Amino acid sequence: MGRERRRSPRVNVNLPARWEGVLTLQDADVTNLSLHGCFVLTGGTVEDKELVRIEIILPDNTEILAWGEVVDAANEIGFAVQFNSIEDEERQRLEQFLKQALAESS
Repeated sequence: MGRERRRSPRVNVNLPARWEGVLTLQDADVTNLSLHGCFVLTGGTVEDKELVRIEIILPDNTEILAWGEVVDAANEIGFAVQFNSIEDEERQRLEQFLKQALAESS
């Protein structure tokens, strides 16, 4: 069994998103989200360690823009991203969204 790499709790979500990698720009759904990363459900192909740009659309129609590194890819299904760059204001919106989602799920 693999070692758990997650540093913060994840929330199951269904949020629309767009992502851009080296070779593609695609619509997607984020199905799992934390302060440090997410799982992107999408077609397309990415490589492990590829740098991607992701825009996650929150329920209030604000966007979270983050850059991240692909840490696990399942081609034509999706990929896991570890965020490595996100603006402070967007990180605060993400924190607020996650606090509310965690409170609602408990």
